[in-house]
Amino acid sequence: MTTPRDKYCASCATPLEQREIFGTERPACPECGRVVFYDPKVAAVCVIARDGKVLMIRRGTDLGYGLWSLPGGFVDRGEVVESAAAREAWEETGLEVAVDGLLGLFSLPGDPVIVAAFTAQETGGTLAPGPEALETDFFPLDALPELAFSRDTEILALWRGIASIDSQGD
Repeated sequence: MTTPRDKYCASCATPLEQREIFGTERPACPECGRVVFYDPKVAAVCVIARDGKVLMIRRGTDLGYGLWSLPGGFVDRGEVVESAAAREAWEETGLEVAVDGLLGLFSLPGDPVIVAAFTAQETGGTLAPGPEALETDFFPLDALPELAFSRDTEILALWRGIASIDSQGD
């Protein structure tokens, strides 16, 4: 992924220069000293299981169109991350969920998106694709469709490991 490039200082409109700041090349103003720090975007996804299968959506948006992913999306500014995960699950699948716990945080070098993955349990609603999904369906872990994001494979592998540990304790 490319980093956005600001051309002018937001404080004084002076053209920015690239400088090494805290060990990283960053845009900085030679006049007032303002440094531009590019913040990451946070996304939240849910792993929702039913009868040993996991819920996936077939994406209807530009990024990964037609491929499958865990239900999720971006966290709004000021929104609690767990609430965003539940909201996104409902928007994309029609299911109301209760978020159980954090599976983990996932990021890739050069990618500005940090993904918070949660486990969640169905509490209501009716399974139906939302406006950003072409289809919704539950799949066994050993027969997943083509995935839009490599991070979904990582998330599901972690979830599978935790689920198998939990079932051994029963």
